[in-house]
Amino acid sequence: MPRHISFAEARRLILDRADLERSGWRSRDITDAVREGRMLRIQRNRYVLAEQFDDLWPEARHLVEIAAADAERKDGTSVFSYQSAAVLWGLPLARHVPDAVHVSMPADGRLVSRAALRRHADRLEPSEITNRFDVPCTTLARTLWDVCRVLPPSSGVAAADAALRIVASTSGGDPEAVERWRQSVLDIGRRKRGSRGAARAGTVIAFANGLAESTGESIARWMLAEIGFARFRLQVPVRGPAGSDYRVDIELEDENVLVEFDGAVKYRDDELRAGRHLDDILLLEKQREDWIRGVTQKRLVRIGWTDLDTPQVLAARMAAFRISPRP
Repeated sequence: MPRHISFAEARRLILDRADLERSGWRSRDITDAVREGRMLRIQRNRYVLAEQFDDLWPEARHLVEIAAADAERKDGTSVFSYQSAAVLWGLPLARHVPDAVHVSMPADGRLVSRAALRRHADRLEPSEITNRFDVPCTTLARTLWDVCRVLPPSSGVAAADAALRIVASTSGGDPEAVERWRQSVLDIGRRKRGSRGAARAGTVIAFANGLAESTGESIARWMLAEIGFARFRLQVPVRGPAGSDYRVDIELEDENVLVEFDGAVKYRDDELRAGRHLDDILLLEKQREDWIRGVTQKRLVRIGWTDLDTPQVLAARMAAFRISPRP
């Protein structure tokens, strides 16, 4: 399974060319290692071992790329932004892999991009700049606004749901504080009305719900809305055995249908399985599903990543269960 790493770990994976040469690497050795695929050139003078890089989730790989760009950064005005700031904040990019590290600079700065580094001319307010891991980046609010403008809406919803979860955790779960923060993001859009993707970003941020607990669940909810389902409850409690509660990801309220996003990670990840055999996990899931159907007397549909390839694929999955949006 791919793994996540911290930014500190990402920094430790970076190999500096000068350090390599001091430890006995010749220029030809470095060139050969890159050509043979044993080493990857991340920035001009920064490298990473391919086997270590390939073992990471896309967001973790981008952390390595950011760490390399930060090590090469010589100016005092650039700020990590867009997808790069999102990764620093721990937001998912949901099927999007950045093709470069993104930084924002004053409009009158020297904006020369290169293959691994994309420079944006952005007028950032001082209140829109902060630090993460001693790295300058846009604030969570500004970052969310920017990524929702440039990413596909389903990816933007996953990032927005995650951002709302962060705000909820730092505000002690105060729903009014979360809503005020959402409005502060939308206020950024009002100040920048007319910018590319602004209307889409506003729609995505208004749709976001911090109760969503996973990227797949967020994308599923967005696609369900795209194919016509209108009202959702999230993390629906269902009385379970022995006084405990189960929670179901989504309820389609108008259809009295429960929807569970079933990612493969919980079945494959050794840490999440906690030493349990796969057959035991599947049996427990079946018993849980039967209990929920029996208690609620509602249909329950499981969907996975393959059902989220396109809205049309998801619509076909729902139609197979004779579930369609109410006219």
